[in-house]
Amino acid sequence: MALFDENLQVVPAQRPPLRRSTRVGIIALAVALVCLAALTFLPTGYVIQQPGPVYNTLGTATGADGTAVPLIEVEGAETFDTTGALDLTTVQVVGNRERTPTWLELIGAWFDRSRAVVPLDSVFPAGQTSEQRTEQNAQLMVDSQHEATVAALRELGYEVDSRVRIHSLPEGSPAEGVLRADDVVTAANGQPISDVTQLRDIIQQGDGAPVALTIERGGAEQTVEVSPVYSEDDSAWQIGVSTILDYDFPVQVTIQLDNVGGPSAGLMFALGIIDTMTPDELNGGRQVAGTGTITADGVVGPIGGIRQKLYGARGAGAEYFLAPAANCDEVVGHIPSGLRVFSVAELDDAITALDAVRDGGDLDALPACAVP
Repeated sequence: MALFDENLQVVPAQRPPLRRSTRVGIIALAVALVCLAALTFLPTGYVIQQPGPVYNTLGTATGADGTAVPLIEVEGAETFDTTGALDLTTVQVVGNRERTPTWLELIGAWFDRSRAVVPLDSVFPAGQTSEQRTEQNAQLMVDSQHEATVAALRELGYEVDSRVRIHSLPEGSPAEGVLRADDVVTAANGQPISDVTQLRDIIQQGDGAPVALTIERGGAEQTVEVSPVYSEDDSAWQIGVSTILDYDFPVQVTIQLDNVGGPSAGLMFALGIIDTMTPDELNGGRQVAGTGTITADGVVGPIGGIRQKLYGARGAGAEYFLAPAANCDEVVGHIPSGLRVFSVAELDDAITALDAVRDGGDLDALPACAVP
């Protein structure tokens, strides 16, 4: 008996053809995978701004040697213990010209209210290297600290004298060969000057006429003459110099904060100095955060990344936030739950708000960012 028929041929069953819907699904999946790969590797023209670290100006920071040092230190005047916090807020940038975020990262940031997707050129201007940007921000931080110190000391009743110093002369400047870097300009057309605005006003009043400048150079005083040129871009007469202000501080204030650049901490530096030098707690022992540039005469200016700073402040536990009045249009509709925002245009506005927080005053009467 044969168990198998050697002549029997077994024909395999044919697979049924794929349904049209199945084929479409496979093609769609393949396209999706290709798009996903493109989103992962293709370069973008954007970076992401997100909340950065928060620093208490009344507390400590990490010094160059890695040890904790007072963020604000005052010598030559009486200081007082403080409690609570006056937090300065920062923004962290994800990406640079060498490595931009992927499209997937951008999509994630787009749906996160605490982050923002911004054009690469708005943060890293074309032609500027990362090193140049870091150096520029470091200088802006130094200038901000000086301006904050002047504003705080003047608020406390100190007299702070200033002098206009020539920082640099661009190539082709009308002052080339006449002025030098580090010259101190003490007068223009016989009028004493102590700030750049006074110098600019005198130049404009001359309507292009040569300007006689009294300068100090190498310890000696002399008078030189510069003929301004008209700038179509600025619609103003210019002598083609970059200037900085030197201050004679009656009190030595040292601000130690590494790895943070830009001018936006000026307001909080000024408030921290004032609180350190006054017996009463400026913030009533509460946790207050804020941001804003500041000038020597106490004017608070706008900054970038205000929305990220609001979320960073709330994430650090702040109850109140001091925002530049010029940023109010960006604040409205983007305030995290639990954070109360006050609008400030000058240093005095910030002090008034802090007084109300400390004394339990009418907070509703304070300026706030509202829908126009």
